Amino acid sequence: MNRLDRLTALLIHLQSKRIVKAQEIADRFEVSLRTVYRDIRTLELAGVPLLGEAGVGYSLVTGYRLPPVHFTRGEALSFVTAGKLVQALTDETTKTAFQSALYKIKAVLPATEKELVETVSSHIEVLDNPYLPQKRNQNLNIERILNSITRKQVIQLSYISAANTEVSFRIVEPVGIYSRGPYWYLIAFCRLRNAYRNFRIDRVQSLESLSDHFSTTHPSLHSFIEETSREKVLHKVILRIDKSAVHYLGDQHFYHGFVSQDEIGNQLQMTFLTESLNGLAHWFLLLGEVADIIEPVEIKTLVQQKLDLVKNRLYSKDSKPC
Repeated sequence: MNRLDRLTALLIHLQSKRIVKAQEIADRFEVSLRTVYRDIRTLELAGVPLLGEAGVGYSLVTGYRLPPVHFTRGEALSFVTAGKLVQALTDETTKTAFQSALYKIKAVLPATEKELVETVSSHIEVLDNPYLPQKRNQNLNIERILNSITRKQVIQLSYISAANTEVSFRIVEPVGIYSRGPYWYLIAFCRLRNAYRNFRIDRVQSLESLSDHFSTTHPSLHSFIEETSREKVLHKVILRIDKSAVHYLGDQHFYHGFVSQDEIGNQLQMTFLTESLNGLAHWFLLLGEVADIIEPVEIKTLVQQKLDLVKNRLYSKDSKPC
């Protein structure tokens, strides 16, 4: 960062809080305290009304503002919430860009709202779901993909699909990205397959925006998501789970198409609409001793088949103890 950019960023930083310590400035911009003092003096000479007190920090004279923007209390709180979500769900580049934007937003808040934002930040957290993968790729290239979309720029990527471990190379026309569960996905027109494809972004090994541009007007991302939902065949499944064991579920049932529940004696009857009977049968094996399958018959058959496979593996010759 050159000095002019640093001075601009420093002024915004000073506007984002009532009092800013020199060490905080030095840490953020990775400069020495001596450089901080020189930068502060430069701002003073430029006419910025600064107040400084040894051992306390620096502050701007009340009423000094740069851009004439006003945010409501609700808007100020929404920025904090959004920041927590960005921190938890995106990649490092997006986090850094959002943090820089948040400093600029905080810079134009009234003093009381600055205090509110700083106070409420420690009362909001976004936690990882223990039932979902914890290791996420932090280099998702979200910014680069979005830039390519807005510029209608072709992307070349190397990709490992879920079906195999071999890397394939694709040239695609990006349509949009979306987040689902712990992952981000890219919808794009694949020139190799001559069709639209859905790429899980954390499986992209490398990504390059090419100089080639496309002129095709692709359908909207929303239309793709709606079409995908319509194409899915959903199966109705009804299970009954002992009330004494319900607390073991956590929120796992929500990831299997949970729709509703009713109390039936000492059990909870849960209704699901699932894309995969096989997947739900796998999950049911974890609940078998405290749960019953009401319908359909197909899932009972799948569970029985899986139990037979487990039994065969347990008692096969290769599994016998030495």
